[in-house]
Amino acid sequence: MTRALIIVDVQNDFTEGGALGVDGGAAVAQGVTRLLAEHRDAYSIVIASRDWHDADNDNGGHFARGEDPDFVETWPEHCVAGSEGAEYHPSLDASGIDAHIRKGQGRPAYSAFEGVDDDDRTVSQLLDAHGVTEVDVVGIATDYCVRATALDAIEHGRHVRVFTDLVAGVAAESSARALAELGHAGAVFAESRALGSDHEAAGGASD
Repeated sequence: MTRALIIVDVQNDFTEGGALGVDGGAAVAQGVTRLLAEHRDAYSIVIASRDWHDADNDNGGHFARGEDPDFVETWPEHCVAGSEGAEYHPSLDASGIDAHIRKGQGRPAYSAFEGVDDDDRTVSQLLDAHGVTEVDVVGIATDYCVRATALDAIEHGRHVRVFTDLVAGVAAESSARALAELGHAGAVFAESRALGSDHEAAGGASD
């Protein structure tokens, strides 16, 4: 069993005080940093995605220009490439991240699987290259990009676990619907402390 961690959009614009900040975003950043400090060796690869939108266009209708956003398909400007809002939250220690995925460059993109790294590799290609069968998903927002990323991971044949203590959503009701949809699709749910149990089980099996 080879496992990967996908960290979804833990960016300044999606955390408290950002253009589309959600409650609990900063806590997610801190929690992911703690997870990596304690359990980085549980993962063969750690992948992090970021929205990385063009500044000079509406990104395929993703940005509401000249009208009010509907917060479903159109949004206020956020995570513009090279801006402070597009950077990782300062509480997220990026030193343990192996691959940095940029998505939404000129078009709407919710799933990390829609982006590429600096070498134009997709998440799916990176997972294949490392023989990954198991994926843990964390990040922001539960009801949008976490949902889309986890569903794509399942569609690409991976077993998906979502750490419910390391996600934050836009709204409680839509987040609950997203988790229910993921469960129906085959995702499992745990808290990040389950990684400690995984290690104990693995150690016990090898003794």
